[in-house]
Amino acid sequence: MRKLVAALSLFTLPAFAQEVTRYNPPGVDPKDLPPSMALIQPAGRLAEIGGPTFTRTNKGMTVKFDLDVTDLYGGGEVTGPLRRNGTRIELWNHDNWRYLDHGGKRLYQSHPWALGVDKDGSATGVLFDTTYRSFLSMQNGSVTLESTAPALPVYVIRGSSPQQVVAKLGQLTGTIPLPPRWALGYHQCRYSYAPEREVEEVATEFRKRHIPCDVIWMDIDYMDGFRIFTFDPQGFPDPAHTNNFLHQHGFKGIWMIDPGVKKDPGYSVFESGNQHDVWVKNASGQPFVGKVWPGECQFPDFTRPDVRKWWSELYKPFLATGIDGVWNDMNEPAVFEGVDKSMPLDNRHEGGGELPAGPHLQYHNVYGMLMVRATREGIQAARPDKRPFVLTRANFLGGQRYAATWTGDNASTWEDLKMSVPMSLTLGLSGQPFNGPDLGGFALNGSPNLWANWVGSGAFFPFCRSHGSKGTDRKEPWSFGPDTEKAARIALGRRYRLLPYLYTLFERSARTGEPIMQPVFFADPKDASLRQEQQAFMLGPDLIVVPAWAQHPRLPKGTWKELHLLPGDDGPFQAKLLQRAGSIIPLGRLVESTEQDSLLPLTLSVVPGATGATGEFYWDAGDGFGYRQGDYRRSTFQARRQDGQWVVKETAHEGNRAPDWKRQEVQVIER
Repeated sequence: MRKLVAALSLFTLPAFAQEVTRYNPPGVDPKDLPPSMALIQPAGRLAEIGGPTFTRTNKGMTVKFDLDVTDLYGGGEVTGPLRRNGTRIELWNHDNWRYLDHGGKRLYQSHPWALGVDKDGSATGVLFDTTYRSFLSMQNGSVTLESTAPALPVYVIRGSSPQQVVAKLGQLTGTIPLPPRWALGYHQCRYSYAPEREVEEVATEFRKRHIPCDVIWMDIDYMDGFRIFTFDPQGFPDPAHTNNFLHQHGFKGIWMIDPGVKKDPGYSVFESGNQHDVWVKNASGQPFVGKVWPGECQFPDFTRPDVRKWWSELYKPFLATGIDGVWNDMNEPAVFEGVDKSMPLDNRHEGGGELPAGPHLQYHNVYGMLMVRATREGIQAARPDKRPFVLTRANFLGGQRYAATWTGDNASTWEDLKMSVPMSLTLGLSGQPFNGPDLGGFALNGSPNLWANWVGSGAFFPFCRSHGSKGTDRKEPWSFGPDTEKAARIALGRRYRLLPYLYTLFERSARTGEPIMQPVFFADPKDASLRQEQQAFMLGPDLIVVPAWAQHPRLPKGTWKELHLLPGDDGPFQAKLLQRAGSIIPLGRLVESTEQDSLLPLTLSVVPGATGATGEFYWDAGDGFGYRQGDYRRSTFQARRQDGQWVVKETAHEGNRAPDWKRQEVQVIER
């Protein structure tokens, strides 16, 4: 038993934090450590003995933690296998097109976090609390962080299961905000849909072909010379008209904003930035200038509270055109001709408030997170009655509390398709459940077979968006011919029928920190044979998704019944859905947009177990914050055998909202 001494009063800590242990580097006054960027509040009991080994080096500090576990996971956005034993990655946010740089071992985000699972299914999580450039190594029985940080604390979470540890991570670093329900629909993107006529044509084609879709995305070509917060006067002379057209056809519009501000006298955003002196400075104290899409740019210093406020206020007139969500890209920050595709390490950030001044070496990994924090705050201030939606490419551990994410510039290859599953699972195991890849692959040309297989499984990722680069084949569902279009219509229709279940999972994740997309070993953490399965995955605890391309996947023991949602969903490209015995899954009707009423009727899919079945269903207005005052309904349903028939009843509910469904149907799967 390790001897523990209290560093923080347990009377002021939430219960979960009392189960967390903090280790400080010896000889370092905790007051001299930088404030945590990952944690939302102080947590953990301080241990003076045991725990990790801290070693000072000529580059910073190395921390090694020996774990009595057999399997290691985590590290956030990474390529490679789900099980991370024997891997080493660099934590340094990097614009990595097609994952080609550094062998794919350094991507757009940094998550200094490891999850270990032991033979008995118990788990240990290790959080290295530093933003500095680091290397994270996971070897059999140990986790090591080699960091350029002068010093850093380590937090250790122990639990009886990996689910418990990951949920505690979410409580430590913040859970996702409950998104607007439309964000759970299908998203269609391309670099770029321009001019506005093309946006309208794509939207019209979706409705004409009866393919479910909720969101159309605008990449940088909508801008005037790539100047952020502007619109091309020829291509998008009236963005309010564009957004109004989308709204009239049941779509939302999401528009991109990058951090680089074009160095252009007379450009209002640049002039305002000069007036408020918002820029990141170089070592000589002058505004740093780097080239990105608009040419020479200067970059806001988001470590400063006044700069975040300045940035937030830019969104009010931007959103006044009817824009529904914001896409923050290039925020590693990417600099085309910069040192290692970014800023020099000795650039200066002034800090302010809780953040001290420091070099770019210290703040590089959180530049994107601080940017999306300011973006989210700006959207919320402009629309206090709406839930913001922000997507970011760069982020850091804890950044899930500000934005959803995608896995960056992948490619249209079978390798990237298959790698998308462990990548998204690992992000979920690292505290970021609202994520997904570019369906179909961003770079290179695809094929009908590849795209159909991708949408067949990708329809069940938490974030579901197709995207494609300039110079590549189109990747709309109809672009590869009628057979692929049919496969996409079925796959996306299945997602929309699952919206009640998906929304329930999102609310649970926002409340508890539980991942939405889960590895199959979550079904039985004690089963070692499941620990390396990275083709099949789970949606919540009750549904397994087996992609059509999966070969000999390892599935959990027990009874799982195939769930069919639409005619033809057993076709060659469709993932197999398996529902756990003893569960009830809420389903909606097939709709083409979340603006249509899904609950006509509410269908409860029941797979009886030995003692019946139970399930949960959460529903609210789908937007706004009324749920915080009780305007929601979280129902518990139970199925029991009575007089030879299965009877399903709502046995309990939370919240003040009356049932949204006018009619309830039950389907029982026993064969």
